[in-house]
Amino acid sequence: MIFNWFKIFIYHLKQNKLFSFLNVMGLSIGIAGVIFAILYWNNEHAYDKWNPEKENVYQVLNKFGDSGDIWNSSPVPFGLTCKATIPEIESITFFANWYAEDVIKHGSQKWIGKKIIMADYDFFDSFPFPILKGSKKDILKEKNSVAISDETAKLIFKNEDPIGKIITKDNKPFVVKSVYKIIKPSSIEPNYVFGGLIDQNDISQWGNFNYTLMIKTRKGVSIETVLKKMKNVNFINRTLKSAKENGQTAEQYIKENGEIGIIVDQLATSRLHGTKSINVDNFPEGRGNLQLLYIMVGLSILILTLSLVNYINLATASAIKRAKEVGVRKIVGASKKQIIAQFIFETAIIVTLAILFALAIVELSLPYYNNFLKKSLTMNGNEFYLQLIFIFVLVIVLAGIFPAIYISNFETLKVLKGNFSRSKSGIWIRNSMLIFQFGIAAFFIIGALIVNSQVTYMMNKDLGFSGDQVIRIPFRYNDQSKKSEKYQTTKQEILKFSGVKDASTFAGSFGNGSNSSSGFTYNGIFVQPRNIVMDYGFLEMMKIKIVKGRDLSPKYASDTISNWLINETLAKKLGLKNPINTIIQSGWGNEKGNMSFKVVGVVKDFHVTGLQSEVPPMIFVTIKTLKWNNFDNVFVKVSPNNLTETLAKLKNYWEKNINQDYPFDYEFVNKGFAKTYQEQVKQKNLFFILNLVVIIIAVFGLFALASFSMERRLKEIAIRKTLGAETDALLKELSKQYIGFCLFGFVIGIIPAYILLQKWLENFAFRTSISVAPFSVALVSLVILTLIIVLAKAYQVTKIDILKYLKYE
Repeated sequence: MIFNWFKIFIYHLKQNKLFSFLNVMGLSIGIAGVIFAILYWNNEHAYDKWNPEKENVYQVLNKFGDSGDIWNSSPVPFGLTCKATIPEIESITFFANWYAEDVIKHGSQKWIGKKIIMADYDFFDSFPFPILKGSKKDILKEKNSVAISDETAKLIFKNEDPIGKIITKDNKPFVVKSVYKIIKPSSIEPNYVFGGLIDQNDISQWGNFNYTLMIKTRKGVSIETVLKKMKNVNFINRTLKSAKENGQTAEQYIKENGEIGIIVDQLATSRLHGTKSINVDNFPEGRGNLQLLYIMVGLSILILTLSLVNYINLATASAIKRAKEVGVRKIVGASKKQIIAQFIFETAIIVTLAILFALAIVELSLPYYNNFLKKSLTMNGNEFYLQLIFIFVLVIVLAGIFPAIYISNFETLKVLKGNFSRSKSGIWIRNSMLIFQFGIAAFFIIGALIVNSQVTYMMNKDLGFSGDQVIRIPFRYNDQSKKSEKYQTTKQEILKFSGVKDASTFAGSFGNGSNSSSGFTYNGIFVQPRNIVMDYGFLEMMKIKIVKGRDLSPKYASDTISNWLINETLAKKLGLKNPINTIIQSGWGNEKGNMSFKVVGVVKDFHVTGLQSEVPPMIFVTIKTLKWNNFDNVFVKVSPNNLTETLAKLKNYWEKNINQDYPFDYEFVNKGFAKTYQEQVKQKNLFFILNLVVIIIAVFGLFALASFSMERRLKEIAIRKTLGAETDALLKELSKQYIGFCLFGFVIGIIPAYILLQKWLENFAFRTSISVAPFSVALVSLVILTLIIVLAKAYQVTKIDILKYLKYE
């Protein structure tokens, strides 16, 4: 019986080659989209699954007062006090939550070590990578300890045993204590874990938020209980102590200065659902993009639904050609269940072919997809194979059941009398599905236009600074005590180069913001501004405007001691209408206590971070005022003329005079800032690709349904032509219903498009508004596309041979 069904399937496949191809390709595209989404979903949810402690490990974040700023760094004494006084905490670790690159030496060999993590205390309790060699406990107890990955051990030591060997970083010796195996994907995948992170001066400083803190709780402990005790530690040691020093009650102090709130993020969920900090990613491997994940999954489901609707439309429309076959089978004794089983069997074959094509599409496209997501996804694993089987069964059920039942319900006598083709049975269902297809197509076109509009807005917005011809060069100088002095020498030397117009620096970078922040209170208002510690001339070089007062200048001695600038946002937060000459006491301290500063100028707001965030309050001081060495880059304005020669000169100088161990590297400031909206550019490209896919599938469905519909009306067309109907009138008659379907589908599509895209735009502090233009363009595009397809087919059928269809009447 099955062999007979297969022969019938092959016969109809040959008879309807085009529509069979459209069926298979439509389904394969839809299934491929779902496979892509599944691969991304699996990867994002696989992070830290390997970690047996993921449910008990938490990252500690701090929320600063009314500003709402959240930082993923904590003071050392806070972590140590929590460990000592809260029995539910089993262990803690501090680490620098970004990857460093540094020169690693062993013997006469040296290379640039990548993915370096600095840590202290029980790092391998929170991230228990399997230890292959060496110590399994207290690995970082000694400050000169280092653990390395097995791949790094093989790179450095070849076949030697690395345990006890010496490697150097920053010209300091470190003893290899352990070799571990990295299990991916993980929130942290370091090649090196060096001890000795914490500066001894920070052990007693409650105000220095310099290190990321992780805690590991004992199993079965309520995190709410732990969090309550941690908040109490913070209250007693910070709030209460500071209140007493100021002669205030705790309530008065909190009202005036705000309170630092404690937040904990569970490692198991922090990648996708954790609290986002404002300075850097919470973990070195970055955060998962939950919104992009939902977009990918949602759109892939929409496309699969479109493919299924397309398939059902084609299957039910083509059922007319098989009506007599069903009638004859019923006459010779076939039951309704057998007919349903036969058509589900045929659907299973088509779905199998579609999945094979889909896997081929994914395999060929996977390198581009991985490049798009910056991942290394592969189609393997038991979980993926089970999901593939589930898709197979689900598509068969959704695509096969309705057409099979529809066909099995044909009335035998009506079919065999030959008047079934004039029945309107099922037409309303196919028309409804066609309208649904138009709705999905409208949604995608509108979405693509709005996303493109936002990305264009971000790319063209005035950022408040000009990075034209300004390059950022990393300033890696080994002797920190002489870093500022070396910078000044470097600046004077490179300004002599003919292609260098200007040079300056600040402690931060455009796109990532400043790496420093200090809170203070003025007139009862607590703020946590970013510290822009900069060189003279920095604002002028970047064309950042002063709206009130003046810039800081070496002409004024006080500018190196107690003067600073504030930006417009900070002036508004403090309620300063005339801020010039206002005296503000900062949270910075020296041996004499807190310092007082005078505002001498107001800087026009500019974007030091991405457009997703509001412009933060900022203060500006010179590097000579605080004598900090926390700047990591030199910003050089170069002439566009002979740029290659200028870069060669800078390269030569850097490698000879700054650090011979590092290769010269640079990045144009504008290009660096563009990385802040890289995700949105990805989403724009994603919508563009999916738009093409949706339109292709919609064209398949529209072309096939229009073909079937018009073939059913061939006799009607022949009669109309006999009675003198003109081609124009016939074209209008044949196409008008499809224009109606198009308009109806468009109305359905615009509602979810507007709601969801408005929600998407809320992620941006600076965004474009939704205008009528995308909806108008989408409508015109759909109407034109419909007219092209339908009129092309309609014109073809108006050229039929009249006698062929009327000679038997």
